[in-house]
Amino acid sequence: MQNTLLLANILAKNRTITCPRANAALILSEVVTQHRSLNTALAKYLPNVEEKDRGFCQQLCYSSLRHYPSLSFLGKQLLKKPFKNKDSDIYQLLLLGLSQLRFLHTPDHAAISETVNASKKLNKPWAGGLINACLRGYLRQQATLEEQLKADIEANTAHPHWLIDQYQHDWPDQWLAIVNANNQQPPMMLRVNQQKSSTAGYLEKLEGAEIASTKIPMTDHGLLLDKPRDVYALPEFVTGSVSVQDGSAQLAAQILDVKPGQRILDACAAPGGKTCHILELAPENSVVAIDISAERLTQIEQNTQRLQLKAEMIAADAADVDQWWDGELFDRILIDAPCTGSGVIRRHPDIKLLRQPDDIASLAAKQQQLLDKLWPLLKPDGLLVYTTCSVFKQENELQIEAFLQRHPIAKELKLSSPPARERPFGYQRLPGDDIMDGFYYACLQHK
Repeated sequence: MQNTLLLANILAKNRTITCPRANAALILSEVVTQHRSLNTALAKYLPNVEEKDRGFCQQLCYSSLRHYPSLSFLGKQLLKKPFKNKDSDIYQLLLLGLSQLRFLHTPDHAAISETVNASKKLNKPWAGGLINACLRGYLRQQATLEEQLKADIEANTAHPHWLIDQYQHDWPDQWLAIVNANNQQPPMMLRVNQQKSSTAGYLEKLEGAEIASTKIPMTDHGLLLDKPRDVYALPEFVTGSVSVQDGSAQLAAQILDVKPGQRILDACAAPGGKTCHILELAPENSVVAIDISAERLTQIEQNTQRLQLKAEMIAADAADVDQWWDGELFDRILIDAPCTGSGVIRRHPDIKLLRQPDDIASLAAKQQQLLDKLWPLLKPDGLLVYTTCSVFKQENELQIEAFLQRHPIAKELKLSSPPARERPFGYQRLPGDDIMDGFYYACLQHK
């Protein structure tokens, strides 16, 4: 009898969990306790969920991480004592239940009963009663708890203190608008492949498919969908007529001012959205795409194959020039520098948990190294575009100011059509400006 029970327990633990809420709890647990990126955790667990439930599982994860400081505040008020580390999945499940009640407008009975059932799928049925009590407690005490939450700036803004402090320091008049924009679900934007279709022509194809869309301001090839869609529902997505890319990211290739017959370097290129946009503008050009991660280079390869484009791909640290450079100068260089991602939190809400204050200085040092090492690879009269998806001045305008002081031969090229708010050095787009992500751009040229 004892052996039968032991075998049953082993089988239960090894059985694949398909429940979307249970998998969402496991995904959040990996992000919170093991500091894995949301994309990595989704790739691990989402295939276990039935296809019809995957969208809901993703929605649970994104919503919960987007509002994690608020949910965690409420969770601590509702629990008499914290869970042990080994039960992190149950704590995340509780927060997922709160997210359903507070943000996803799931009917109360469904949010509670299905979240309780998910604890059984995690092989922890003992937690069902506790989760039930906490979620019902939230509904009873909702008005009081929400008032307490408003008094805590971290919980009220759903941002960690250090991030709030940095936004306030750099953007004292705009910081509240930034955090509010960070907490919104981002829109879905497309980039039309000009080798396959004109922007106006693809707009007509969307209309024919009864998908409402409008042109994105300031972009040449961008379209904004009325609501997010499965990419495979988009006309000719599989054959490469269109890609998903925020309008802010599309502006980088526009600023690069690509001409036919040029040799172009895309440093830190993965996942390849900007690489592909450059090639779409002039597919006959020689484009070298470098990324430090060989694994992430496969994403560029997949994208170029779908779009029927070709680039030379090199797995290397772009700043380690001796390792990869063949000695031939470039007409254009794009440095899409590694950064804090403080401008794209609405698309990557796990940044709130994964980034730390010390990251700003260490990333700024890497950015400086990339600028200094790649600048000598630019032809006279060539253009180097430096861009980040950050809004922190240390990574952006202060970085370019210091670069120009170190390199008297370099000058900043002022653009006739500013792509964002003009700063003393470069241009800054804050999250939500023209409905786009937060991005920084600077265009540098030999004097």
